[in-house]
Amino acid sequence: MGTPPELARYEQRFRRAGLPLFVEDFSPAHDIFNRATPVLVLVFLVEMLGATSLEWTWWQNLLAAIGGLAVLIAGFGLLNRFRGRRFWSFPTRFGTPELAVFVLLPALLPLATEVQLRQFFGVAVGNLLLVGVIYLVVGYGLIGTTFWGLHRLGSELGSSVASLVRALPLLLVFSLVLFMTADMWQVFAGMPTVFIVFLAAAFAVLSNLFLVLRLPRELDQIERDTGSGPPLRRIQRLNLSISLVIRQWMQVLVVSAGVGLFFVGFGLLAISRHVYELWGIDPGSWSHQIILLDHPLLLGATLVKVAAGIATFTGLYYSISLMTDATYRTDFLDNVTIELRELFTARAEYLELRARLLPASSSGS
Repeated sequence: MGTPPELARYEQRFRRAGLPLFVEDFSPAHDIFNRATPVLVLVFLVEMLGATSLEWTWWQNLLAAIGGLAVLIAGFGLLNRFRGRRFWSFPTRFGTPELAVFVLLPALLPLATEVQLRQFFGVAVGNLLLVGVIYLVVGYGLIGTTFWGLHRLGSELGSSVASLVRALPLLLVFSLVLFMTADMWQVFAGMPTVFIVFLAAAFAVLSNLFLVLRLPRELDQIERDTGSGPPLRRIQRLNLSISLVIRQWMQVLVVSAGVGLFFVGFGLLAISRHVYELWGIDPGSWSHQIILLDHPLLLGATLVKVAAGIATFTGLYYSISLMTDATYRTDFLDNVTIELRELFTARAEYLELRARLLPASSSGS
């Protein structure tokens, strides 16, 4: 039986807000992997190339690829028969047997043709990771949350810029001091770019860990304030927490990018080639000289590294301030509370409507 249109509208709203787990009877077999069917089918068919070899001639590889494709189709056909479906039918649900065939069957091709045990484990682990990523991305509404954030990019950007303007006076107190020290430039000048990326990722994980530890308390407070509907289940609270983390990422990214661009511009005006020579610092692996009002400005890799490093520190400070500083916390959580109150109210209406339209299903859940 299909979902009544009245319920479908609520469920579509939850999915668009990045909260698919607010939908009752949410099933991985029907609601997650079915939505990723085109990706799974494409990967499954491409992996027929696992039956080929670089040491064979083109016609041998062609025959091997066709044979591999036949094995893959036959494998799913036999599974269909085992599951009570027609041989050529397309699966209507992706349960454990279907996912096991997707993970293991293509991995058997290189094992059967060239006894490549390492490639067998590589394909199997790769497919298993793909299944895990699909479960996280689709199951926890990461795509919906991202599109929801992009849809609201104007207001989010305005809120983030306003936060950046309020944060700049305090941030610049220590950021400018750091930026104008030779030690800071020497540290980042000698640091490989990949290390700076790793540092930014580590700080992002640290700030998100802090947010995750604080979120349960904040969600309890928001849920008490709204007071709409039954309490959220644990899996729904996790879905909501992930959505809020992604939203915080967007704000922190805007603030960090703004600070980074500010210091790139400030460095262009303040750090001349003479200062580089005085501090004993190389402009970096690349550099460009720009003339502004008859004054040479030097844009180089080292300047970008230093600006990125300070932007990373700033992003960490700002992300923690969102949960600890009264001003930032109020701005961030006030907007969140208003939107969550609407979603919680919609959820209460949805559950009440569902109890009326689907009484047997509601009583059995």
